[in-house]
Amino acid sequence: MRFIKLSLVAVAAALMLSALAVFPQRLCFDGGGKYTFYCGTSSSDCREITSYGTAAVDRLTLKDICGESVELDNFDLLAFLKKYKAKIEFTEEGEDYVNYYCTADLPYSVQLYGKTINLHICVRGEKAKAGTPIIFGGY
Repeated sequence: MRFIKLSLVAVAAALMLSALAVFPQRLCFDGGGKYTFYCGTSSSDCREITSYGTAAVDRLTLKDICGESVELDNFDLLAFLKKYKAKIEFTEEGEDYVNYYCTADLPYSVQLYGKTINLHICVRGEKAKAGTPIIFGGY
């Protein structure tokens, strides 16, 4: 009987460690503080669900995720592009920001100006917001 209890505890511990290792890999982005999930079937019915440090766990409770975004401080554009194997397709510049629309190794995508886009980065000074397929709701 004792052996069975110890075996069950060992299996439970192994499952818990495996879960902790797998959950963070399910997120599109790592790092950052404010993580947002876009839920719905399209951008028109999109709901924003924001997490602060609990995104990996929160993701498990959400349905109909159609995108994700993260806010980043001390942003290094070139390092970020390299990390996600991203290629800039086009940019848009505003008064205090630059939007980069990219193709990358990410699961969500939209068609913009005849291009398949799955990474949108908005840079403002030293900070940025990255979203896949795009940043819904602005930044």
